[in-house]
Amino acid sequence: MNPRIIESAITAYPICDYAFIEIGDIPFKEEVRYICKTECQRYGKSWSCPPAVGTVEECRSRCEAYEGGFLFTTMTEVPDIEDLEGMLATRKTHEEITRQVRDIFVKEDMEVLVLSTESCAICENCTYPDAPCRFPDKMFPSLEGYGILVTGLAEQCGITFMNENNLVTWFSLILYR
Repeated sequence: MNPRIIESAITAYPICDYAFIEIGDIPFKEEVRYICKTECQRYGKSWSCPPAVGTVEECRSRCEAYEGGFLFTTMTEVPDIEDLEGMLATRKTHEEITRQVRDIFVKEDMEVLVLSTESCAICENCTYPDAPCRFPDKMFPSLEGYGILVTGLAEQCGITFMNENNLVTWFSLILYR
C-alpha cells in the first residue's frame, strides 16, 4: 500500500487530521465496552454494537488480521453542543466521507474493515437480533463498540479531538490488508 496515493486522494475531502497506524498500537479496553453496556441506549440493539460485534478479544483478533490502519477525523460545527439529536444529525456527512475514503483503499486492491462513529443509523429499526443486517456492506461497526479507546489512539497519533465553539469531532478507522 502506498500512503502517498491515499494522502493525495483524501485532499478531495474535508478531513481534518489523519494518521497511518500500526495495529499493535490500537488500545483495546474492556472499560470502553463497559461504558457501552452501562451508558449507551444502543447496546444490544444494533448489528454495529456489542454484543453483536463479539467480545473485545474477538474484535481485537479481527483487527489483528489486518496489516495497518488509517485513522481520520472530520469536524462539524453545531448550534448547541448539548443538543445530542442535533449533534448526531451531523454524523451522516462523516459516514458518507468514510464510505468515500474506504473506496480509495478498495481501488488500491486493499481488503478493509471500517470502524466508525456511534451506532449505525442506516435503518430506522435495526433487525438485530431477529434477522441479518439489511446493509452489511454499508454498516460500519462502532469504534468504541470494538472496545477501542479512541481518545487514547488519537493522543498517540497527535490528533486533536477536544474542541471549543460547538465543534464535534467524528472519527473513523479503516483497517487494511
